[in-house]
Amino acid sequence: ILTGLFLAMHYTSDTMTAFSSVTHICRDVNYGWLIRYLHANGASMFFICLFLHVGRGLYYGSYMYLETWNIGILLLFAVMATAFMGYVL
Repeated sequence: ILTGLFLAMHYTSDTMTAFSSVTHICRDVNYGWLIRYLHANGASMFFICLFLHVGRGLYYGSYMYLETWNIGILLLFAVMATAFMGYVL
């Protein structure tokens, strides 16, 4: 989340300048390239941990507790939708 805030300080979402703002972050901002790659790889690691958590729940039969399981799956879909929106940006 912190890396996303740092990236948002230098990012412009205008269709004409979005790509140039990404190149500005990578080239001109101090350690901007590092923040960008930490953000991307951190999101990937978060999803790996999330899928391992769901797999552990399947292995140990946590799906038997329907209310808890359904809330977890809804949260998974909400996180996936949020990640998709971040990827589209």
